[in-house]
Amino acid sequence: MEIILLLFIFTLAAFLGFELISKVPSQLHTPLMSGSNAISGITIVGALLSTAGTEGSTFATVLGAAALVLATINVVGGYMVTDRMLAMFKKKGDK
Repeated sequence: MEIILLLFIFTLAAFLGFELISKVPSQLHTPLMSGSNAISGITIVGALLSTAGTEGSTFATVLGAAALVLATINVVGGYMVTDRMLAMFKKKGDK
């Protein structure tokens, strides 16, 4: 019964997140991406602590490693998108 509740909450969060992100205007994209990068940075620290703190639990180690990889990809991609959007506001001669 508990797994059904968790799947329901996950599905509800996925739909709500999709609807929320699709309604964000382009002017707010860069500040929201910065916030997302901060949250992913916290996820990286949590994944490192989770992976380092396990005593032989293979599942926790694999889950922590997967969280670390995915959060790192999210942070790097977020910074690339933010840099690209900020470059749109620079003048042609500026570096």
